[in-house]
Amino acid sequence: MNNDVIVTCAVTGSGDTAGKHPDLPITPEQIANAALEAREAGAAVAHIHVRDPETGQGSRDVELYREVVERIRDAGSDVIINLTSGMGGDLMVNADDPAKQDPGTDLVDGLTRLAHVEALRPDICTLDCGSMNFGEGNSVVINTPHVLRVMAKRVLELGVKPEMEVFDTGQLWFAKTMYEEGLVADPPMYQICLGIPYGAPADTAHMKAMADAMPPGAVWAGFGISRMQMPMVAQAVLLGGHVRVGLEDNLYLERGVHASNGQLVEKAIRIVRDMGARTLDPTEARKLLKITQ
Repeated sequence: MNNDVIVTCAVTGSGDTAGKHPDLPITPEQIANAALEAREAGAAVAHIHVRDPETGQGSRDVELYREVVERIRDAGSDVIINLTSGMGGDLMVNADDPAKQDPGTDLVDGLTRLAHVEALRPDICTLDCGSMNFGEGNSVVINTPHVLRVMAKRVLELGVKPEMEVFDTGQLWFAKTMYEEGLVADPPMYQICLGIPYGAPADTAHMKAMADAMPPGAVWAGFGISRMQMPMVAQAVLLGGHVRVGLEDNLYLERGVHASNGQLVEKAIRIVRDMGARTLDPTEARKLLKITQ
């Protein structure tokens, strides 16, 4: 069991959830305020995507990221800023001709995917460590070994901490390989992402299998989506990990009741504390993760 727990709040994500929650953060101001709300509720880390304010869809726009990050920094918050770099790997395959790309495809090279990280130097950025079918239909997320090595090398040069997101056991294998190759600084940081069709399911067996495969000295967290969010909070702590909650992964506080990011953080912290553990503040989390910038 982990007695000293980092709580991350993923405040909005990039999925098609804008019409499913009345108060989902969409504009830069709303996303920044959601990160500040999560910190006020007790989260040490805010994991941030941005969205097109007009459509609500996920975006890679550097200026949108800039506004969010500057708002958080100008507020004087000590929250650890974790920016996604997962955008830019989306392939929509045409059902009639697989050689064609359907609308919604967004494929760019690794350094382009890091443009906002280059510009803003967050504390942490994510690396999604493999390709996978993403839900039903013909949506595929593309993260090739070459692209990921390019990204990991540049993140290392920038002094930004990579959070290696793993959605299945093979992705963890590759994430560990990058660490062994010296592309990731100590301590390596992993996020076990469970329940996303069609990665690993959100259950004890899959989280334990990946937790048991972590390299010595690794810092890892885990989460489940939807109704498995809070059960996986308890499971991650029991297995020695840290936790993540937030509206990116789950929209509800309980059945039929829409949540806020702050409410989800507060609920997770109650679970952690009821288990006899404590949560770390950003200063303590930075020390554990060796974030020095």
